[in-house]
Amino acid sequence: MSAPRSGEFDLIARFFAPLAGPGALGLKDDAALVKPSPGCELVLTADTVIAGVHFREGDPADLIARKALRVNLSDLAAKGARPIGFLHALTLNPGIDDTWLELYARGLGQDAHAYGMPLLGGDTTMSHGPLTITITALGEVPAGEALLRSGARAGDVVYVTGTIGDSALGLACLKGDLLLPREDRAALVERYHLPRPRVDAALRGIANAALDVSDGLVADLGHMAAASQVAIVLDRDAVPLSQAARKAVTKDPRLWERVLAGGDDYEIAFAAPESAAARIVSGVPPITAIGRVGAGSGVTVTVNGTPLALSSTGYRHR
Repeated sequence: MSAPRSGEFDLIARFFAPLAGPGALGLKDDAALVKPSPGCELVLTADTVIAGVHFREGDPADLIARKALRVNLSDLAAKGARPIGFLHALTLNPGIDDTWLELYARGLGQDAHAYGMPLLGGDTTMSHGPLTITITALGEVPAGEALLRSGARAGDVVYVTGTIGDSALGLACLKGDLLLPREDRAALVERYHLPRPRVDAALRGIANAALDVSDGLVADLGHMAAASQVAIVLDRDAVPLSQAARKAVTKDPRLWERVLAGGDDYEIAFAAPESAAARIVSGVPPITAIGRVGAGSGVTVTVNGTPLALSSTGYRHR
């Protein structure tokens, strides 16, 4: 691909101004104006995704954009926040042209509209390094009601939304490390490209603690355990799997470690009192009990009650 023909301001006006929402000032100023609803607090989160690290160089531009936005939406969902908008910082390189940008902006706009998440501003720069996208998402939550990592209590049940391991297994398929039937491969790869932020998980007033699963289920439960100063016992066989993932681990049980530690799930793990079980398991999205909170520290993975040793618990930021 050739370098973008559009200059910075033409690029913004052509590709990103159509995505702007109220308060963005048409992307013609250096800032946005945002006012939360009365009685609400702002929730802010930021994630950077880098080509070759968080997505593959040849991934379709629209899917890259949608994933970059969705991983931030997942953070808002885990806090129980309603999306307000986002800031978008894009570092391009000479290998990206206007055709790529048009597809990228189309994907970004598709999800921005679908999730009620308008563009509020950002920055566009050029470098000779990898394509880099930083999104800062803004949400709001009633004052004092945000879900934190630090509220888990001994006696709580640990739950997770959706299914775990699809993205990690999908990436293994793309890398050629895992050979599966076409239909199963397609299902897992789709989950790698497009996480499903659980914005419909109504957990405020139910969960004591929550976080999104990005680094890996075991690693992220470890973050919750540390923040809450508790221990978590995870039942491996209770972890919910998609049909494709279930078939894969049944054929090769060694894949369980990828499921538990691979990351990129963007589901919500949370701890809630046992008394809330009836409200939780009948809700949307699908939610599964996977463990217990107790006194102590760290996360123990068990199989039939016996502790299981893992060589890796999840992604480490270096």
